[in-house]
Amino acid sequence: MKKLLVLLCAVAVTASLCACGKTETQETVTVQLNEVTHSVFYAPQYAALKLGFFADEGLDVELTNGGGADKVMTAVLAGQSDIGLAGPEACVYVYNQGKTDYPKVFAQLTKRDGSFLVGREDVPFNWADLKGKTIIGGRAGGVPEMTLEYVMRQNGVIPHVDAVVDTSVQFNMMAGAFTGGNGDYVTLFEPTATEVEAAGKGVILTSIGQESGEIPYTAYFASQGYMEKNPDVIQRFTNAVAKGQTWVQESSAAEIAEAIADQFPDTSVEVLTKVAQRYKDIDAWNATPVMEKSALERLELVMETAGELAREDWVNFDELVDNSFALAVK
Repeated sequence: MKKLLVLLCAVAVTASLCACGKTETQETVTVQLNEVTHSVFYAPQYAALKLGFFADEGLDVELTNGGGADKVMTAVLAGQSDIGLAGPEACVYVYNQGKTDYPKVFAQLTKRDGSFLVGREDVPFNWADLKGKTIIGGRAGGVPEMTLEYVMRQNGVIPHVDAVVDTSVQFNMMAGAFTGGNGDYVTLFEPTATEVEAAGKGVILTSIGQESGEIPYTAYFASQGYMEKNPDVIQRFTNAVAKGQTWVQESSAAEIAEAIADQFPDTSVEVLTKVAQRYKDIDAWNATPVMEKSALERLELVMETAGELAREDWVNFDELVDNSFALAVK
């Protein structure tokens, strides 16, 4: 009888907690979210999904992998996805095309490059080692490729002059191209970089993000039409993201690995723990969804340095970013 009473009390407490997370009048809304790739880099998002932060806000998030910022943006512009998660450079490009209903950023998830430079030999690394070599760097005009070029220049290696930056390989095919024998170096996100290293097919040499400094690397955006019609959904979505960001800041790498393990069924918790710690060590995740003006300006400087954005085409911060939802987080 005592065991039954304890069980009934537990059920009652659980029901009470659920009721507190979502109001009785709040309608559950399905949100189509398209992410640029699937990576431990987005741990705050996956933690928010697993721990029920989106559900608490009355949101049923359907997650798809776009396989590149350009493809994510295409899906958002076509109305196939409600919200995109990718580099803000995609929004800059669309804005400069003169589109009326260009997407705006409403929340920032990560604050530096999440990729790692992977080579073939386990030797002390110096950026001068890249001279005369080929680096598989990702799509031209994408943040990963532009940040790589920015860091190379900062370290005295001129892209396309001192070294070849191969931009012909699709983002989700880069690891396969490298392990298949192409290129001398490649930039990879996690857990792919660690998996390549564990398989003995490459060695992680350095973090691109540590070298580049803070950049609004990945952010959430939606068309202005969608935001105007669904401000409550955007706010609830941002609330959930903020909870995920706070949780990863306060949690250990092991706790993060356990929370996101379902998202990476082919990767061991041990590897996920190592990867989560690596991202914590470089301070990869934004503490809040707010994007700072200085961060966007650094991104535009990276784009300008890469030859993808003229100075006169820099976008006014308030035209591209709507921080009102991030600042109103509950």
